[in-house]
Amino acid sequence: MRDLARAAAPPLLFLLDEIFHGTNSHDRKIGAEAVLRALIEEGAIGLCTTHDLALAEAVADLGPRACNVHFADEVVEGNLVFDYRMRPGLVGRSNAIALMRAIGLLPASG
Repeated sequence: MRDLARAAAPPLLFLLDEIFHGTNSHDRKIGAEAVLRALIEEGAIGLCTTHDLALAEAVADLGPRACNVHFADEVVEGNLVFDYRMRPGLVGRSNAIALMRAIGLLPASG
């Protein structure tokens, strides 16, 4: 990450998937926000994916040059289906519990 932040000079496109994966939410948010802020301040553009809603909140602290987007999904016959259309904001629902129910890990909702 340090090398990426140091290399941030226009034009730079970054694609970060699950940044600081394996780190607790609090530390991940602080570290990821610092990296993203450094990249953005140097004029870089890019995407950072996460399932961590605490990290998604960092957008508020990064100002107008950052925003959250999501892909909608649904579980159809036990399969997760996406339409791959980017939508503004955070995802409004979770799919993990539905998937756990679909494979029998959790009981069907009553």
